[in-house]
Amino acid sequence: MSIKLYGYWRSTASYRVRIALNLKGVEYEYVPVHLVKNGGEQHSSEYTRLNPAHLVPTFVDEDADIILNQSLSIIEYLDERYESERRLVPEHRTERARVRALAQDIACDIQPLGNLRVLNALKGNFDATQDDVARWASRWITLGFDGIEKRLQTQAGKYCFDFDVTLADICLVPQVYNAKRFGVDMSRYPLIDKIAKNCNELSEFEKAKPENQIDAT
Repeated sequence: MSIKLYGYWRSTASYRVRIALNLKGVEYEYVPVHLVKNGGEQHSSEYTRLNPAHLVPTFVDEDADIILNQSLSIIEYLDERYESERRLVPEHRTERARVRALAQDIACDIQPLGNLRVLNALKGNFDATQDDVARWASRWITLGFDGIEKRLQTQAGKYCFDFDVTLADICLVPQVYNAKRFGVDMSRYPLIDKIAKNCNELSEFEKAKPENQIDAT
């Protein structure tokens, strides 16, 4: 198969790309990269040749001879390469900017602070307990969701932007999964919670869930 996605079942960024691949109807081979086992398979020499940053996901399109990292770039590449009725990033520049802004609120401001290597550094370098780590992750998700919930009040419909699934929803759903994992009280965020539930009713989101991956543990 010409399309390969190297990822980890619980990786937020990998989760985003799985959703996008499903929404665009692209067949792909999923190649698990275990971030914990054997000292972290992302550090192997074989994987380092694909992604020197030692992170997931890594996307390979052999037909186009391209290797990409960074989930948002991968998703926009998929949206442009595979034409379909479902556009993940709107064509109109104003709507496109709004969708990208909300996606980046999550992918740039919230999620990196809960990245595995950050959490490991808290434990390894600053003697944080597992409870400390959970409080850290919950804190940054909560601060981010406080702002997003208010923004959604002026723009949301069934999904983040009216009634079409976009890049913003693709980023929101995995972050809600993380929020629940770290004990965030989602009753504070009725709009975010409603949108995530609406998205998860779609088969493309269901198929992409972490627990439905071949490497889920």
